Amino acid sequence: MKLSKLEIRRLRVRPVVVPMRLPLQTSTGAVSTAPLVLIDLETTAGITGRSYLFAIGRPHLRPIVALVEAMAEIIRGDAVAPFEIERKLRQKYTLLGVHNIVLFALAGIDMAAWDAYAQSLAQPLCKVLGGTPRPVRAYNSKGLGIMPLKSLAREAEQLLKEDFCALKLRLGRPDPQDDIAALRAVKKAIGPKVTLMCDFNQALTVNDAIGRGRMLDDEGGLLWIEEPTRADDFEGNGRIADALDTPVQIGENFMGAEQMAQALAAGACDYVMPDAQRIGGVTGWMRAAALAQAAGLEMSSHLFPEISCHLLAVTPTCHWLEYVDWAEPVLAEPLALKHSHVLVPAAPGTGIRWDEKAVKKYAA
Repeated sequence: MKLSKLEIRRLRVRPVVVPMRLPLQTSTGAVSTAPLVLIDLETTAGITGRSYLFAIGRPHLRPIVALVEAMAEIIRGDAVAPFEIERKLRQKYTLLGVHNIVLFALAGIDMAAWDAYAQSLAQPLCKVLGGTPRPVRAYNSKGLGIMPLKSLAREAEQLLKEDFCALKLRLGRPDPQDDIAALRAVKKAIGPKVTLMCDFNQALTVNDAIGRGRMLDDEGGLLWIEEPTRADDFEGNGRIADALDTPVQIGENFMGAEQMAQALAAGACDYVMPDAQRIGGVTGWMRAAALAQAAGLEMSSHLFPEISCHLLAVTPTCHWLEYVDWAEPVLAEPLALKHSHVLVPAAPGTGIRWDEKAVKKYAA
């Protein structure tokens, strides 16, 4: 195919709200549904690139859809050249600022453009990026929210039965001793050979995080402590990381590679885990991966396993993929899993295809 003929015909944008098989209670509140924005980038060559965005809450669907549709008008008729599309949209939104949902919308278009581009080459995305499809180590992040201890232990056992050897536990209860009790209950249920991470979802002050983190150090058995305090307090996160033996993990709220660079310069963490829609899609991820390599820091992913598996497969300091199944109800072909690894699809592009009956069923 002549790539010069691969041009954007239109973007189709559809909001859906899908049920989560395991509702999740974190320190910030309960999540029982996944509000998603599905993006189809249709080209003049008949190829359609696909991606989705996580709107976090149902009320955010409409403004994100509106932003994607506004950006679609700016790039209609342009060549499917992801770097050029990103450059053009960043320039157009300079005064508004390429942050938060503006960056979400841009990232969604970027991911769909890369999918279309890779399909035009009849290659999986990771191969177009210079890698090869391979298994990527993953942990099960679908559950282990803030819940009664007996339920927590049962859910840990259930999640392990899904062929995983690594789990993530949510912490951030008002009483630190309750967090310690939760950790002990899960460790007892899963045994010493299972890798365990924990996530506070920004629940603590810096001083509280240091105190509670030292309690977790004494317990042992955690691979990392994630987002102990406000995500954009890089100096505070650095103080926590310096004070604790357990590595501190942040990054899901990095707004673009530029903010990740600021965090690294501040020594804010031991590990990084960018989020595909916040870091800027495929284009932003590749910039972030270069920063992580230069800093010598292991890099994991946050959500979006369908595209994150391709990205981690070409990330020099690849660490862990966060696996959730939140988009699975609207996917024609869910990701394949084997022995706590996600198998990167060998199909052209990202492998994302919609189950149109399900999309219609969950339309918002």
